[in-house]
Amino acid sequence: MRLTPVTWERLTEAVVDRVLELKPDDGGERPRVAIDGAPAARPDVLGEALAQALRLRGRPVVRVRAQTYWRPASQRYEPGRHDSDAYYERWLDNGALWREVFDPLAPGGTGRVLPSLRDPVTDRATRAGYEELPPGGVLLLEGALLQGYGFPFDLCIHLRMSGAALARRTPEDERWTLPAYARYEQETAPGESADVLVHTDDPRHPAWTG
Repeated sequence: MRLTPVTWERLTEAVVDRVLELKPDDGGERPRVAIDGAPAARPDVLGEALAQALRLRGRPVVRVRAQTYWRPASQRYEPGRHDSDAYYERWLDNGALWREVFDPLAPGGTGRVLPSLRDPVTDRATRAGYEELPPGGVLLLEGALLQGYGFPFDLCIHLRMSGAALARRTPEDERWTLPAYARYEQETAPGESADVLVHTDDPRHPAWTG
């Protein structure tokens, strides 16, 4: 796989151009875009840049951070607070994401999306209101370990980091999650299934598949 150096500005512009041309395979009217990457790869930063650029081009955007769809702490921590297998397998409430995000964006859906469910820090409901995404609007789902659930992404961007870079850039108190990302690479091969692969070992000098 050939990677080409790129600036974040150029990458954002090129991805936006691609999103504007998307036609969902299932006949839906609202493209669904994933920005898949570990927290150290900062998928939220790219998500913010894409959202701003899309809005400047006249497209409504709803951003959803995957960590606001984590299960309650009582369920996440049942096997232990630092269980990497649980982090990989059961922290994300994929059923709630289907119900509150993907089903409303399916063909014939209402377009009413719940942008967040639960604050990952306080473990309390965010009480966010539903957002209406009109036809032509774009969903940006940002977060880690997003592939493998069968979510109907029309475009998936994977922010890849080598194991060494991920270990360097992950805070000490979060390094217990590193085995989960190793499993993700081995079992899901996210870089191969993504539509766009961005190598982010050095965030100042990304490279991508274009």
